[in-house]
Amino acid sequence: MIQKKKIIRATTIATSLETFCKDLLKELSNDYEVVALSSPGDTLDFVGQREKVRTIGVKMERHISPINDLASLFKLIKIFHKEKPWLVHSMTPKAGLLCMIAAWITRVPRRVHTFTGLIWPTATGISRRILMFTDKILCACATHIIPEGEGVKRDIIAGEITKKSMKVLANGNVKGIDLDHYSLSNDVMMEASKLKKVGTFTYIFVGRIVRDKGIHELVDAFVKVHQEKPYTRLILVGRSEPHLDPLSHETQHIINTHPAIEAVGPQKDVRPWFAVADALTFPSYREGFPNVVIEAGAMGLPSIVTDINGANEIIIAGENGIIIPSHDTNALYNAMIEMHDNNKMREKMATNARPLVAQRFDCHIVRKALYDFYNTL
Repeated sequence: MIQKKKIIRATTIATSLETFCKDLLKELSNDYEVVALSSPGDTLDFVGQREKVRTIGVKMERHISPINDLASLFKLIKIFHKEKPWLVHSMTPKAGLLCMIAAWITRVPRRVHTFTGLIWPTATGISRRILMFTDKILCACATHIIPEGEGVKRDIIAGEITKKSMKVLANGNVKGIDLDHYSLSNDVMMEASKLKKVGTFTYIFVGRIVRDKGIHELVDAFVKVHQEKPYTRLILVGRSEPHLDPLSHETQHIINTHPAIEAVGPQKDVRPWFAVADALTFPSYREGFPNVVIEAGAMGLPSIVTDINGANEIIIAGENGIIIPSHDTNALYNAMIEMHDNNKMREKMATNARPLVAQRFDCHIVRKALYDFYNTL
């Protein structure tokens, strides 16, 4: 019996494995011995059960924490020395840095990191320099670097993070979209009927409710929109992170008290919320390749996005959405008004949204590109 090559797929927290690697690890297990590694907890246990793979828990802090980071690095070195994997493939910043260093030290022959987004382009001062330096160390230790999209690749080159050859797989994105799941099925529409408000134009945001996602601008723009167009509402789907990236007290107060803003928290199934909406509003400051924009498109929603990495690769201005500058409340307000008033434009974008996603980001396209990449190794 031929022994399968061992692959360790690693992220900082298990939620990333749960999101980015749904069904992927299970499929990879047909050809490889797959191990999922991240910070321990119920989510990691769930990933192991769902994907039917072995898991290893190593606590990793998302933010810079020198003592804890060193402790995590020593654990990873010990694990890689014992496991002797054929390949270590990391995603997310901290797991990438620690795993690539540990894999280099233990001479893992294939060390791959996928940049799903870069933090330093929007950072300043000493923080920016530290983040760029850690990415340089990561790239120096890796044998292969995969930018999630062309925008991420351009930033890595412009920042002189590495001179190694890089290639975006397929059309970008790390997981693709399951078009059978993200569709206006009867079950989805039945749930959506419970959420719908007849005669009300609905804007939706899905993601973390934090400053970095442009929530300040979104709330301010919507308040102005609602003053002119009272039959509108804004739905915010996602969790807040007050300990990591808090909103201002003023913005949080508006969210809590405005009668047309509904903060519904994280949802296990976002499809009914997409189905009840008329447009996605996603004014994020930075992304690698935002899955929510792909998901909204698959559900037939036109999108308003900022001109940032990933979002401007998914949205074709005038075809399936509107692209605006980031940090620009007035531009967001104008786009929201246009999306509301211009029915012909909005209907055209809605009609184009799903086919454009299917052509470029179907999960089968994305996974085949990854399998082909592994085969080249």
